[in-house]
Amino acid sequence: MKYLIATIIMFSIFATKNELSAQQQSIYDFKVEALNGGEIDFAKFKGKKILIVNTASKCGFTPQYEGLEKLYEQYKDKLVIIGFPANNFMKQEPGNDKEIAAFCQKNYGVTFPMASKISVKGKDQAPIYTWLTRKKYNNFKDSKVSWNFNKYLLDEKGNLIGVFGSRTKPMSDDIVGKL
Repeated sequence: MKYLIATIIMFSIFATKNELSAQQQSIYDFKVEALNGGEIDFAKFKGKKILIVNTASKCGFTPQYEGLEKLYEQYKDKLVIIGFPANNFMKQEPGNDKEIAAFCQKNYGVTFPMASKISVKGKDQAPIYTWLTRKKYNNFKDSKVSWNFNKYLLDEKGNLIGVFGSRTKPMSDDIVGKL
């Protein structure tokens, strides 16, 4: 009996830890820490498309920062891009927030919002990525973050409408065609 109770308690703790709060049913319910301090409040992006990208400074896809910045500059009246630095793949984002911000500014002139470094997969996956990767939350499809520079596109109403792998360039027809 003690074993059964302990098992139920452990299952409850595990299930609760990996589930989103009741307040995070929409992308607009998320607030995340910004790379340079402060907060990124997704509610401020209602009416715009949102492209969420997990980034890394020491990856073969890192030059995509240039394309992301170009996309942002060209479409910022109707699109916001949010970069999420993550160190989940081959330790390709070893820096702290200050180092990441300096790298992005110096090498690519990044002006789009960047969130504080997070985990995009695994036991410590950030809640926003749990929402993005699970159909039961995003009402689109289940997906996995397979590498750095995976992209999630949401429409003006906060609905997930596209998931793109690392090889899909920011200025590709697949993405631009949905703007």
